[in-house]
Amino acid sequence: MSQRQLSQYVVPMGIVLIILMMVVPLPAMLLDLLIAANITIALLIVLISMFVTRPLDFSSFPSLLLVATLFRLALNVSATRLVLVNGYAGDVIEAFGHFVVGGSLVVGLVIFLILIIIQFLVITKGAERVAEVGARFTLDAMPGKQMAIDADLNAGLIDDTEARTRRSEVSAEADFYGAMDGASKFVKGDAIAAIIIAVINLGGGFAVGMLQRGMTATDSITTYSLLSIGDGLVSQIPALLLSVATGLIVTRSTNDGDMGSTVAKQLGQHRQALQIGGAAAMAIALVPGLPKIPFLVVGGVVLLGSQRLKATEKRKENEQQAKEEQLPQLPAADSTESLLGEMRVDPLELALSPDLVDLVDVAGGDLIERVRALRRKVALELGIIMPPVRTRDDLDLPLSHYAIRISGIEVGRGQAPPGTVLAIGDSLETLPGTAGVEPVFGLAGKWVPAELRHQADVVGATVVDRASVIITHLAEVVRTNANRLLGREDVRALTDVVRRTHPVVVEELTPAALSLGQIQRVLGALLDEGLPIRDLVRIFEALSLTAKHTTDPDALVDAARNSLGPAVAARYATDGTLVAITFEPRLEQMMLESLRPSEQGIQLQIDPGRADAIVTELTGMLESAEQMGISPVLVCSPQLRTPLQRLVRMAVSRLPVLSYTELSGSSLRIETMGVVSGVYQVAA
Repeated sequence: MSQRQLSQYVVPMGIVLIILMMVVPLPAMLLDLLIAANITIALLIVLISMFVTRPLDFSSFPSLLLVATLFRLALNVSATRLVLVNGYAGDVIEAFGHFVVGGSLVVGLVIFLILIIIQFLVITKGAERVAEVGARFTLDAMPGKQMAIDADLNAGLIDDTEARTRRSEVSAEADFYGAMDGASKFVKGDAIAAIIIAVINLGGGFAVGMLQRGMTATDSITTYSLLSIGDGLVSQIPALLLSVATGLIVTRSTNDGDMGSTVAKQLGQHRQALQIGGAAAMAIALVPGLPKIPFLVVGGVVLLGSQRLKATEKRKENEQQAKEEQLPQLPAADSTESLLGEMRVDPLELALSPDLVDLVDVAGGDLIERVRALRRKVALELGIIMPPVRTRDDLDLPLSHYAIRISGIEVGRGQAPPGTVLAIGDSLETLPGTAGVEPVFGLAGKWVPAELRHQADVVGATVVDRASVIITHLAEVVRTNANRLLGREDVRALTDVVRRTHPVVVEELTPAALSLGQIQRVLGALLDEGLPIRDLVRIFEALSLTAKHTTDPDALVDAARNSLGPAVAARYATDGTLVAITFEPRLEQMMLESLRPSEQGIQLQIDPGRADAIVTELTGMLESAEQMGISPVLVCSPQLRTPLQRLVRMAVSRLPVLSYTELSGSSLRIETMGVVSGVYQVAA
């Protein structure tokens, strides 16, 4: 049997044996072995509780506590049986009854009662209260934690796998503290049972000794009472250890180290307190009548420890000073280098009003970390490297506002009042706050105080924190303006990446066939139409073939789109179905005949009235589809796709335009929801 299979059967077999211990008499030697195992297990549980870095690392503790309590009670039953039947319950209990308590019934009772008071009134009572409060607050905080995970996922801080992991951790934490709340009741019940069992053993032993074994009252009390006290002590010591372990687990806060390391680190941060404490201990030794050696030794040890901390702090200061000296000196404020740096226009900038600076504060804000995570998300989604975002305060902005700028030009603005969260929903009348709008989708909401977040959840609103609102807005601005953010150096970097894995593809394309500027124009056009450029190998292969015949930008873009055909169609499909809007054949033929070349590319030269009719029909169909939760696409001939894209973008920018060629290699099911006729009435 393997170790894994053996571990699966150890606990079930152990529970069965514990139940048998309560029924089947045990020999004294085996009882000694089990008592030693009980004390050792309790000690191991206490040590593990101290070395775990967080409570969830010992998630089996509530169940283990129940098993250990049941095991200890079974030992009590077995020991009581041996004491009453044989007047002897093994060497361990006899040793505790004679050696530990000095053979005195009074001493044994006093020690036993002290252990009971410590366990029941101090440790168990406190651990029970902490577990109850911890369970309550953990359950109350679950909705907020789930919303925070969703916000981080939407902002690109984490991926789906990390989100699932964090959700399972939140659920496991709630389950753990709920189980600890119940497990603390086992510890309390065990303390009460110990008192009752000790009283029963004392009375039962006295009666058995006098009535069945013919002992005198003195001998009966001496024999059975000391054995009963020894039995109680060997049970209370592991019970006390488990109570301490319970208190350690439920009072642990989240940190990155075990309990010993954390306590030593935090105490060591206060060197002055150690110096004062050591000096005070040595001063107490001067009080007449008090022993001097203990206080002098303890005070000297504390002062020595403070001096070692002083040396450590001095070494850290020297290392920090050495690092600062190695940093390059900043140029003067009026130097050419400094002025040139201030003149530079940042590709992407996030300006915050002065009261929003807390969002980027290292102590409590996480906006900078979210921006970094957004760069990774954009790279995986669009295939471009998002430029670093310069975040700064702007005194010209109104309070609670932020602005997003590209190359110094403002492209987006919103608000995020301090101390609030954005609640989005229909039933917000009962919540205090100021009206607000979600910047990406334009949904009406209300900025409510952050402490009312739970109430907003109760009324069914979607609650979004300020940082998530800004990051979501920034992400949408980046997607919409991806073409403007793709620079020539970025294209060179992307080309170098492809060259490492597919050198022949790049050699055929540039610089022989197309320049970096022409490639940038094609990639920018793809981004403008909402298509990612991650599959650069296939795009470059299509461009190199087309560039042998023509370098027309529209032809190059169409070639790149056709190479990505199945991926383009799948981007707009839902559950394997693509909902399409088509043209009436005669209208499509008329538009094909009206195509004319121009400096801006192929253009549709049709009657303005017919163009308005086409746009009006498309707008109505799109709005009807969106009301039903459908996202359609417009499908047309390959020759019409580019000029139609230019026409549609001005009025219905959110309607994608695909060609029949892009659908030819797709396995999607096509459903037609409408046909555009373009009929209109000519004014008389």
